[in-house]
Amino acid sequence: MSYLNFDKTLMINLDQSLPKEMLRTNQSGAYHCTTIVGCNTRKQHGLLVIPMPELDGNNHVLLSSLDETVIQHGAPFNLGLHRYNGGTYSPNGHKYIREYDCERVPTTTYRVGGVILKKEKIFITHENRILIRYTLVDAHSKTTLQFRPFLAFRSANDLCVENNVASREWHEVKNGIATCMYEGYPTLFMQLSHKPEFVFDPHWYKNIEYTKDQERGIPYSEDLYVPGYFQLDIRKGESVIFSAGVEEVNTRNLAKMYEDEIKPRTPRTSFYNCMKNSAKQFYITNADGHYLLAGYPWFKIRARDELIALPGCTLSVHHRPDFEAIMDTAGAALQRWMRDATLDRHLKGLDLPDVPLWVIYDIQRYAHDLSNEAARERYGSLMVEILDFITDGRHPNLRVEPDGLLSSDGTLAPISWMNSTHPDGRPMIPRTGKLVEFNALWYNALMFAQELYESDTAMTDRLNRWRDLGDKARLAFTATFLNDSGYLYDYVNGAYTDLSVRPNMVIAIAMDHTPLDRRQRKRVLDVATRELLTPKGLRTLSPNSYGYRPIYLGNPDERQMAYYAGPARPWLMDFYSKAYIRVFGIGSISFIERMMIGYEDEMKEGCIGSLSELYDGNPPFIGRGAVSFAPNVGGILRVLRLFKNLHIIDK
Repeated sequence: MSYLNFDKTLMINLDQSLPKEMLRTNQSGAYHCTTIVGCNTRKQHGLLVIPMPELDGNNHVLLSSLDETVIQHGAPFNLGLHRYNGGTYSPNGHKYIREYDCERVPTTTYRVGGVILKKEKIFITHENRILIRYTLVDAHSKTTLQFRPFLAFRSANDLCVENNVASREWHEVKNGIATCMYEGYPTLFMQLSHKPEFVFDPHWYKNIEYTKDQERGIPYSEDLYVPGYFQLDIRKGESVIFSAGVEEVNTRNLAKMYEDEIKPRTPRTSFYNCMKNSAKQFYITNADGHYLLAGYPWFKIRARDELIALPGCTLSVHHRPDFEAIMDTAGAALQRWMRDATLDRHLKGLDLPDVPLWVIYDIQRYAHDLSNEAARERYGSLMVEILDFITDGRHPNLRVEPDGLLSSDGTLAPISWMNSTHPDGRPMIPRTGKLVEFNALWYNALMFAQELYESDTAMTDRLNRWRDLGDKARLAFTATFLNDSGYLYDYVNGAYTDLSVRPNMVIAIAMDHTPLDRRQRKRVLDVATRELLTPKGLRTLSPNSYGYRPIYLGNPDERQMAYYAGPARPWLMDFYSKAYIRVFGIGSISFIERMMIGYEDEMKEGCIGSLSELYDGNPPFIGRGAVSFAPNVGGILRVLRLFKNLHIIDK
């Protein structure tokens, strides 16, 4: 039995099956996402969703869903499922599902009387095309299949209503049709491996509802256009492949295309394999380079999220060439910005003050994976340029203070990963001045640079500068952030010290080079364990701190207020685990292994095989936000790598 397998009992119970989602991507930005019963519950759900940089840079849903109908003895059995106005589900195709399996590809097995039909979906890598293979496993009489495509042709962040602008034009192509609803959109080619009959029977299906959007307090009802249906006969043991893409395909090649695509897939037969597959889904390759998407279904490529996720999503799954490709793209983009303020059109937030510090942190992870020599040879010049940029005072929002610490201005716009905002753009959490994780990354960067170049006589002046700044920063860090209660202030702005207990202090005690001694780190870790640790990561705020809001629900304003006021983030477990083992030694690793049980349980919840963006800070720690989030996947993969490579924490 597959690691990700759901039986009939669960599938026909919508209370249990509708909250479970699945995701597949093409590693170029396109994706397919829906629930495991095929009922879309978000406006971002769709069978074929593609990025359209030439239009507006957003993802766009072309094909929302495909309803299948089995016809025997003249009786139709519709396998589709939609929610309509008033909470009515129709046509209730989920009641025919016998099993859902997601080991290699999402596979749904239906049973309609004596008919057993298997449906398998696969996305073609680096091509905007999804294939669905239907196999008639068993049947005792003539069987006919019908396919009704539900078209949207809209932004994934908008909704569609019936209108007179939508084009009903279509034309025949080999074994299918081609159509385009609106000017500016690509043509959608829907074809089959066997020649079907297409019956033009246009209808708008009105008031389809998306329950996840309803929960989020945003518009949740739309109309979808169905141009007609494809119909063909199928014999027992025969397979038919449906293709939807933005280019016409040679239908004789569909079977081979499907088999070639499925061969290299890693079966999702374990927790690790699920995480590995999930990590690869964030890879993005385009004409400008290689990137990591922050998450699905609505995030874009964001510099900080990419850098936090990068070591886990590449090095921890033994994909060093992918690390190098993505870091080479990011490093070149950062250098362009440092030299002439040119921002990369894909990598958002490149100018944020902590981004250069995360770059150096990732180079350090690369050094651990290979060697200091390899890191210096490939990324040494980039690291030196970053440190010169900061120490020379050329960063517009990163200042080296006389005490050696860094300060940034975050009063008007958020500057850290805790970036929720009021409607007018002001930060919900006005972290400004000296931020604890910024300065932990800074001190670590200065020490790591000395480590790489300690024997290079040509670097004597820089080494002296880094050493002097490091000595100052080490003393100032403790004096500035460590308080009598044993934890670290989250940020300090002049005479103001923020008393909130937040997880950024754990980043500080997890660095290879930390200004704190072991006793001080233990006190910080004790507070974090007592007040922040949950089975789904570290809370963003302690329940004992003012403003704790553990549940991420409500309208957009309410969710913004709760975003960093209590919900937990799994990616922080990477830093917590390192800090814990450094403080308590190798014998404590069994505690961290037990903590991983909560994440393995999550493989069959939310977006199956992946991790949500955030989890409620209180039991039962429900996953919310984006269905699959790169930093969380990368962070947990880093923890799994810890179990195998304890040398990375021996400092």
